[in-house]
Amino acid sequence: MHIVHVITSLYPGGAQSALVRLCMNDDGNKHTVITMIGGGDLEDDLREKGISVESLGFSQKGGLASGILTLWKLLRAHRPDLVQTWMYHPDLIGGICARLAGVKHVCWGIRHTRLENGQSSLSSILSAKLCAKLSGLIPTRIVCCAHEALRIHELLGYRSEKMTVVPNGYDLSSFYPYSKEELVPISGLAYISDDVPVLGMVGRYNAQKDHLNLLKALAELKERSVGFVCLLVGEGLDSKNESLSCAISDLGLGSHVQLLGLSSNIPAIMNRLDLHVLSSSFGEAFPNVVAEAMACGTPCVGTDVGDTALIIGSHGWVVPPRDHVLLADAMQSAINEHQNSPALWSMRQRSSVDHIRTNFTIDKMVSSFDSIWADCIAAKE
Repeated sequence: MHIVHVITSLYPGGAQSALVRLCMNDDGNKHTVITMIGGGDLEDDLREKGISVESLGFSQKGGLASGILTLWKLLRAHRPDLVQTWMYHPDLIGGICARLAGVKHVCWGIRHTRLENGQSSLSSILSAKLCAKLSGLIPTRIVCCAHEALRIHELLGYRSEKMTVVPNGYDLSSFYPYSKEELVPISGLAYISDDVPVLGMVGRYNAQKDHLNLLKALAELKERSVGFVCLLVGEGLDSKNESLSCAISDLGLGSHVQLLGLSSNIPAIMNRLDLHVLSSSFGEAFPNVVAEAMACGTPCVGTDVGDTALIIGSHGWVVPPRDHVLLADAMQSAINEHQNSPALWSMRQRSSVDHIRTNFTIDKMVSSFDSIWADCIAAKE
């Protein structure tokens, strides 16, 4: 099959990395990727694999109308067997253009859960509402990356009989527990004593990640005289972020938090951490960072958003969002186990790895998408 994917961009993000993993590991089909906004580090990965990437130029002045016309022309020229869209705006615009271009088979991709007024963008909220109304007309199937995403979008009015869940899958040749010989220096990391627990959170600076709640929980740990260093990794998590730096200073966490910014070697980061923490308050569907950390043998504490509880299972700690005291309690429990019960901690590390390797492999993800696409085409022939 020739599958054309439509996505907002290929800048690093959960949906973008899932799309790239899918295309690069599915050798049974031909893939073409169309981005609404050009650029992004992940474009190079696809091109190196021989996968075509084309941009619509939506970021240019007056680019919306011309971008939609260009998308329609591209789809008419490619004549793909199926169009797979990713996220609300591509679902809406890509789905309509695909139908107008004569493409019979369209799959939408939902990568989000709850949308909140004042936090989520107005355009995302409006696009989701429009997609709900059009879900009976445009897509043949709607692929959600999480069970919670499916449940939330059913409540929004999406056609439930078209919806299915395909969890994210991971390339476990990259994410695995490193040996001591494989550990490499991490750019920007200051010296940390071997006896200090290293916590961390990987994820861009964004309202849904609720970094302030994490900082409050860390301040609570400090108040309890719990020793730690926490690494914050991702876009916007550097010294240029004045509001974040001020919050760290106001909470007295200057010697406890290191801002590392973007990293090109997330597996190395995950292997350096003793504990990964996810403090998100909304919006997450299937947080990649939790599964990636566990695949590296790093246990996790996470807030109960999206399918976080499903990913962590019985192998870590799950707490309600927006509650820094309970988040601190979970982190303290993890630190105590790490320091005082090495045998139990080692078992937790191994069970975390086994859980991801059993349930969330890239092969399972590819097989599921291939089956859905084949069923779509067979049903409409």
